[in-house]
Amino acid sequence: MSVPRWKSLLFVPAHVSRFVETAHERGADGIILDLEDSVPQHQKGEARRQLPQSVAKVARKDASVLVRVNRGLRALAVDLDAAVMAGVDALVLPKTDSAEWVLEIANAVSELERERNLPLGHIRFLAQIETPGALQRLTAIASAHPRMVAMALGPEDFSVAVGGSPEFDLLLMPNLSVLFAARAAGLLPLGFIGSIGEFSDTYKIRETAAHARRLGFAGALAVHPTQVAVFNEAFSPSAEELKWARDVIAAENDAATRGLSAFSLNGKMIDPPVVRRAHEILALASNY
Repeated sequence: MSVPRWKSLLFVPAHVSRFVETAHERGADGIILDLEDSVPQHQKGEARRQLPQSVAKVARKDASVLVRVNRGLRALAVDLDAAVMAGVDALVLPKTDSAEWVLEIANAVSELERERNLPLGHIRFLAQIETPGALQRLTAIASAHPRMVAMALGPEDFSVAVGGSPEFDLLLMPNLSVLFAARAAGLLPLGFIGSIGEFSDTYKIRETAAHARRLGFAGALAVHPTQVAVFNEAFSPSAEELKWARDVIAAENDAATRGLSAFSLNGKMIDPPVVRRAHEILALASNY
């Protein structure tokens, strides 16, 4: 199964009907119906009961539909019972700390898919890394099960777990660790170096997201609609990048006729790794 192209995934509290009603208009590649942190304990039951209608509503413009479940065993069990249904593309697993935990959830989802005559393996996993202990097990988590499709650091929870605040110096290393583990396993790395709660300063968000893409991240999770358009732009190739990529490919073709695998373009040396990057940029653009 191919890796999806998610530049922006928008969190929507599953119990707030007005947010659910308008989520499909926000332009996000995916909508995360949240059953976890944004839903008060006394409203989680109603959020679960409304999931079938909510899934249908947020998918009206063909965005991917994800559901974030709770971490505790009792809540997780009822979340899975409610969320494993046609129309759900992925589950967001908070506070993922081991491959064994991913495997347990995968087995439970497989049982529910069989019981409900759903396509086996269709529902994928996005693992949120939110504890320092999980950093030691990222490679195992990333390859824990074929359902794994993406990983992201949860900056707020991670910062609390280490007794710090979500600042650049604290979040750089764990974000890069998640990035490297995800790329090594062929997963989608999502995130940026900063607090996910920042949404009022669009200039700062744009700079942070653009920096994340330069590092190698493919998209990010949004907690407010204003972040969506910024992420969609920042994690897409710019016109300048596309022109550069096309120039590189054209120059590569010319060099190949002369038996060269390395060549110069505009005063810079171009070799196979640079050519691969040009091809990746053009492939990225073709997904839009």
